[in-house]
Amino acid sequence: MSKPRDWKLDCKVYVGDLGYGVAKQELEDVFGRYGRLKNVWVARNPPGFAFVEFEDPRDAEDACRALDGTRINGSRVRVEMSNGKSRRGSRGSPSSRRGGGSYDRQRRSSSSHHLKVH
Repeated sequence: MSKPRDWKLDCKVYVGDLGYGVAKQELEDVFGRYGRLKNVWVARNPPGFAFVEFEDPRDAEDACRALDGTRINGSRVRVEMSNGKSRRGSRGSPSSRRGGGSYDRQRRSSSSHHLKVH
């Protein structure tokens, strides 16, 4: 099976906020109601999201409209067309803190005290 980054973007759906322990079969059952699936990939480390690839882009769009905000595996999920961009660095990683976030300001101000010469 191919990796999600190699899938056709117009057929690729991002499923977020899944919680822990969702089964691939459960996603196949839920999303398969909207059209034929080519691939389903469930993240395990870190868990909580998945990608689903449809054969037809219209089915992918239908699934997004119908399933966004519904409950899967006990969690209210976010379902949207994948934009092809990595979400790494979006929350809590060092790359997201570059550029003056409160964490950086706090760290810079506390470290500047150590650099002063008395």
